[in-house]
Amino acid sequence: MPSLKDLKNRIESVKNTRKITKAMQMVAAAKLRRAQDTAEAARPYSERFNSVLGALAVSAAGSDTAPKLLSGTGGDQTHLLVVMTAERGLCGGFNSNIAKLARQHANDLIRAGKTIKILTVGKKGRDNLSRDFGASFIDHFDLTEVKRISYSDAQSIAQDILMRFDAGEFDIATIFFSKFENVVSQVPTAHQVIPASYEQSKDDSAVGSFYDYEPDEGAILANLLPRGVATQIFSALLENGASEQGARMSAMDNATRNAGEMIDKLTIEFNRSRQAVITNELIEIISGAEAL
Repeated sequence: MPSLKDLKNRIESVKNTRKITKAMQMVAAAKLRRAQDTAEAARPYSERFNSVLGALAVSAAGSDTAPKLLSGTGGDQTHLLVVMTAERGLCGGFNSNIAKLARQHANDLIRAGKTIKILTVGKKGRDNLSRDFGASFIDHFDLTEVKRISYSDAQSIAQDILMRFDAGEFDIATIFFSKFENVVSQVPTAHQVIPASYEQSKDDSAVGSFYDYEPDEGAILANLLPRGVATQIFSALLENGASEQGARMSAMDNATRNAGEMIDKLTIEFNRSRQAVITNELIEIISGAEAL
């Protein structure tokens, strides 16, 4: 049975931990608002950009002049998995859920006889996957010093991926990230970026028949598709940023609640132990007085 001093020290320790988790919860809540606003503000641009590219892709599909980023290499043997996670932990299952989806996808490809290569963005994804797929890692982007994600950060990642694609290092590239829905719901998502995969909306289904392009669709796509890769990566990074803060806010809120419950239990145990000590001392005093 722990002594009163041990119980008191443990209560103080848990109280200090609760202060830290509460502070982290408040910081995450403040960052979440900004990250959520940024992610939601970027969605209309990203959706419209992808819609326009989708319409152009339909027009250029099957053409001999279609860019390689759209038509692909003609094979699907080598897959590049771009796993985007956070640089820090203490955010619940945010990082592990993304890594779990990437691991499942990688194992499926390996069972199908495909070759995988992994590029990580964020330290937690690298740490999570290095044990199983360390030999498949080809590069890592460290964003520890980046306080606020910008388009230039996404562009540098996209340029590296495009350079590897032009060099023939892979056939298909897929990004893994977490799409932000709300504070308690972040959805791990896999999206193919090379060859370009766009979902054309119904409103744009007849764009190709209403407009003639100058230069032709192939020339426009050759210029826009690399930007499209950077735009999708930027959107994924913003979604990840909002998801990370939402997950951290929920995790720290749960930790704060658990600390409070632990403090209550330890306080009850402390009071019972102290009462037992007092009772024993009274018994000893009374026994001594009777002996005299």
